[in-house]
Amino acid sequence: MTDRNPIITAESLGAARALVSRYVPGSAAYRWPLLEQATGTTTWVKHENHNPTGSFKVRGGLTFLTRLTAERPAARVVSASRGNHAQSLAYAGRALGVPVAIVVPEGNSPDKNAATVAYGAELIVHGRDFQEAVEHARKVAAERAAVMAPAVHPWLVEGVASYAAEFHQDVPDLDVIYVPVGMGSGICANIIVRDLIGAKTEIVGVVAAQAPAYALSFEAGQVVATEQADTLIDGVACRTPDPWAVDVIAAGAARVVRVEEQSARDALALLYRATHNLAEPAGAIPLAAALIEAERNRGRTVGLVLTGGNCDFSVLASALV
Repeated sequence: MTDRNPIITAESLGAARALVSRYVPGSAAYRWPLLEQATGTTTWVKHENHNPTGSFKVRGGLTFLTRLTAERPAARVVSASRGNHAQSLAYAGRALGVPVAIVVPEGNSPDKNAATVAYGAELIVHGRDFQEAVEHARKVAAERAAVMAPAVHPWLVEGVASYAAEFHQDVPDLDVIYVPVGMGSGICANIIVRDLIGAKTEIVGVVAAQAPAYALSFEAGQVVATEQADTLIDGVACRTPDPWAVDVIAAGAARVVRVEEQSARDALALLYRATHNLAEPAGAIPLAAALIEAERNRGRTVGLVLTGGNCDFSVLASALV
């Protein structure tokens, strides 16, 4: 598999957009009046929760496996995921005829596990958290002579960047975009697209307060791992950041905001009541961060990436009480 250093270009982004559009229609960007009453300013929501697999990550799975099979037509893939990356690779694997195995940690969302299997992937349960699942996935990939698909890679980011390009095309005057940070593909995509088109938009990362590795890494300008990442906001439950992603974020993000779990629940409930869209906790934290920074954003045009809607019923019920 090609090294991760090549820079994403306007040409490669254009090719990625053309590829993704064959499988994933462009997602809508809407303003919701009840939501704007809460944020106090013009607020656009990019609805990646409407995609196949219910998440932005399907875009990256398609570009990654397309690039991979061009280099290695008979490739098999192993990866680790809490859910959305898993479904992305499973969906793309089924579409492109690539066998996919996914390692998930113990206690992972049963709904996300079931969806991953339904898309055709093999499911392997191992480890107490995402990082231990990653380490086991590497071993499985080596044993099977398969490709270990990382959670963040330029080939993935090319596909994810298609939504960022759509967002700027549909809403050309965004002052700030809030995007959750799991392993970093989403925020890297937004930074790269912003820079490619020469926009002045601030890109703000959002993490769980209980999983602050990317916030700590951004502040230090280098990878800072944590011992724990135990959070309800499972889509951002990272404790060992990716070095390439940290470099991109440190160079191009405005800041990284930490969000407490109750704020995530409140934002999830507000999105449901104001837009009748279901967000998973990671998809709700951009709104939580925008509410925290409401005074900073007075008079600005704010973009929120609703990255996914794969929310377990138990989490939804606890948020709507």
